[in-house]
Amino acid sequence: MTSADLSCRQCDIQAIILVVIVLAFAWSIGAHYTGACMGMPYGSGSIKLQPALILMAVLALVGAVFASHRVETNVGLNIIDVGRVTVAAALVIIFAAFLLTTIYTARKIPTSTIQILVFCVVGTALGAGIPVHWMTILELAMVWVMAPPIALGLGYLFTHALDRVVGFKPEEKSRQTSVLRTLSVILVVVGTAASFTMGANDVSNATGVFIMTHLFNVWMAGLIGGIGLLIGVLTWGKPLLQKVAFDIVHVDLSMASAAQLVQAVVVLLAVAFGFFTSMNQALVGAMMGAGIARGNASIDWKAISNIVKGWIIAPISGIVIAFLLAKLAGVWFML
Repeated sequence: MTSADLSCRQCDIQAIILVVIVLAFAWSIGAHYTGACMGMPYGSGSIKLQPALILMAVLALVGAVFASHRVETNVGLNIIDVGRVTVAAALVIIFAAFLLTTIYTARKIPTSTIQILVFCVVGTALGAGIPVHWMTILELAMVWVMAPPIALGLGYLFTHALDRVVGFKPEEKSRQTSVLRTLSVILVVVGTAASFTMGANDVSNATGVFIMTHLFNVWMAGLIGGIGLLIGVLTWGKPLLQKVAFDIVHVDLSMASAAQLVQAVVVLLAVAFGFFTSMNQALVGAMMGAGIARGNASIDWKAISNIVKGWIIAPISGIVIAFLLAKLAGVWFML
């Protein structure tokens, strides 16, 4: 066997390992975002556990396959110089992001897998000597900074607007059976919309490396990642269902529906322009706005503080761990 044959075989093995880790990462992402998508419909009693997970899994798959292409392209081609990205470098990126996301999920800490992924890409690039497109990072950072306060303002407005549309009165909710039933239906609908949005927005966290390395096109990348999301939701989705919904703001159905709708709107707008932003950050911002609409006493500021700390630590840990792994793996020798 010639050295060229050995090199080709080594690349094939690396590609297979990459696909396996991408599926594992997508599985972890699917589990991580169950709380952000279906936590409130389930926690409010609007839908039972298994139907909630099944609906989310299916809609996440559909979003990943049919609505993720612009984000896939942005992640795969515009963050770093992909002409210098080997399969080995992609392995470092995806392993570091998968490791951190799984740790945060296991500890039931909602964070931004998007920011983890992007800074793992940057950390690997810095460790491997790959040029970084800093303007793209700046554009993404601006979207990330703007999304939570926009969601907060919309959460406040949507909560008041929904109260007026359906005639909901928080002080009389025990006597408004028909209104509560309507709000329950609305909450399930917007939860499914959020699930679709999650597939479109977050699948590229796992599968963007396929575009970087030209292993698959956007359709196949979306399908492979979508299958991973679906499996993650169904097999490990329950632990985070209630974390986001009830540890941050004490919500009623009108607040929950407004917050979930705002989350879907804000993230879908970002996706439409090829950007991607944090589902959790959009939801937390929207829930804070809904909480302010009901009075600050409904917000658990300590929980907010802990989650914000997670948002700060996650990107820093991503860039550091990916940089160190790139150095340890000797990625720069494989370019």
